[in-house]
Amino acid sequence: MRDPKIPLIPERDHNKSPVLECVGLGIDFGGLTAVDDFNITISPTEICGLIGPNGAGKTTIFNLLTKVYNPTRGSIFLEGKNTKRYNTKDVNKEGIARTFQNIRLFKNLTVLENVLVGLHNEMDYRLFGSIFRLPSYWRSERIARERALELLSIFNMQDIAEHKAGSLPYGSQRRLEIVRALATNPSILLLDEPAAGMNPAETESLMEHIGQIRDTFQIAIFLIEHDMQLVMGVCEGVAVLNYGKLIAKGTPSEIQRDPRVIEAYLGTGGQADA
Repeated sequence: MRDPKIPLIPERDHNKSPVLECVGLGIDFGGLTAVDDFNITISPTEICGLIGPNGAGKTTIFNLLTKVYNPTRGSIFLEGKNTKRYNTKDVNKEGIARTFQNIRLFKNLTVLENVLVGLHNEMDYRLFGSIFRLPSYWRSERIARERALELLSIFNMQDIAEHKAGSLPYGSQRRLEIVRALATNPSILLLDEPAAGMNPAETESLMEHIGQIRDTFQIAIFLIEHDMQLVMGVCEGVAVLNYGKLIAKGTPSEIQRDPRVIEAYLGTGGQADA
């Protein structure tokens, strides 16, 4: 059984500094400990899954990483920088982007406008230029639009750029949320149940796109997912949370055989269903 505190680093990331480290991370809500002594290291281009039974604390981990919550104890390092004094905006600007369990799009805006919102960090004009519509404003707007359409092409969504986001099928809204997160130019992308609500064909396509996103943008991807076929098919490392504690981290095959994981999911012996 692998010690979950020992990093699992893909060969291509050897000798590279981690993009994300959590050391002794924990949070209490009143007298309830939601997460305790969570330690993980994610390398610059790793695809890592976070799994565990319902209520294990997985989304709480994401909320800690993005400073929706401040930890009660422990530290989070983003590309070597301690995020202790960061707020949610700072974390995003420094390289963490995420999607949510419940889709959070601007549903009355178009597909293109939703992606343009994500590009705010790259807009290169000042308030004066935007008020008076100076050439710098129009140049930045043109560049941003071209970039947004390029990002939409990842999921072949450029042809529906002018559709209202709220009019899209559920699976397309999920994909749009990923595109908007990528627009912030992250070094690590957090995906909270990205396959939720997708049919098997959409999930299969998503698996291919996750690998494509990692390879194209050379970023790390940390995902929470209940679809074990997706997790075992796309993740290089899998971390397992139970009652707020990290009980295992390993390759997909190691996790499937780990008795601690089997007990957490099944309560007894046997091999976990992949």
